[in-house]
Amino acid sequence: MICNLCPRKCGKERNENAGYGVCQMPNKLKIAHYELFQYEEPCISINKGSGAIFFSGCNLKCVFCQNYEISTNCSGKYITQEEFIDIIKELESEGAENINLVSPMHYVHLIVDALKKYKPKVPVIYNTNAYESEEIIEYVAPYVDVFLPDFKYYSGNISKMFSGAEDYYSVALKSIKKMRQLKSDIFDKNGKCLQGVIIRHMILPLCTGDSVAVLRAIKENVPGTRVSLMAQYTPYGRACEFKAISRKITQREYNKVLMEYEKLGLDGYVQEHSSASKSFIPKFKFI
Repeated sequence: MICNLCPRKCGKERNENAGYGVCQMPNKLKIAHYELFQYEEPCISINKGSGAIFFSGCNLKCVFCQNYEISTNCSGKYITQEEFIDIIKELESEGAENINLVSPMHYVHLIVDALKKYKPKVPVIYNTNAYESEEIIEYVAPYVDVFLPDFKYYSGNISKMFSGAEDYYSVALKSIKKMRQLKSDIFDKNGKCLQGVIIRHMILPLCTGDSVAVLRAIKENVPGTRVSLMAQYTPYGRACEFKAISRKITQREYNKVLMEYEKLGLDGYVQEHSSASKSFIPKFKFI
């Protein structure tokens, strides 16, 4: 296939043996890990954990990615569509609260084909960096229940520096607005998210002004949407090459963004400042 799935519009070939685009992935599924994952938002992990499937490769390639080994180094194991469906069924049999597709964007066509053949009995979560087109969001929406997008940046200079995507903000905003149009929030009596949108934003060191701008954009453009404010940033990947992000966030930085979160009256989830730890990074099974 000649791939133009993501906003980068690489137009590069992806065949059964190799991929030449930004995501680096061929036209077949590759995963690094799957498990009942306990470190998602409370409404997603619930009791037994989220049935997370971590895909290899990524269309964004953040220099600080907490999953750098699989997003940029692309470690993992190739699987067939049938094996993917078997993994979903295995996670369901273990009591997964949902099926959590982590970084699925560059495989969306293959994932949709599989979900047409087997729709899980639990909610399906589309866990994305939000660097996606509105058309792809519309395409995948009938097959997933919950959108869990990042909203990483406001400044084009910052997104260009750390993710090579100067247009990240405008693209992500459009995709998140489309998600909000397509999915209303539904929670069960135990607080489990059955359908809806939850936006994640991770505070980066020396980028508190950018975080404040992102939170204000959420309030203005998708009011009422739950926001998960994340303080878990730990220097990883190539972060040591960039002085600004070569450390964890300070208490002062955390407090500044938290104050804006509260001032705006946003609802959702807030990580404690002490949460910054590599313990949140899974021990990937297939690397």
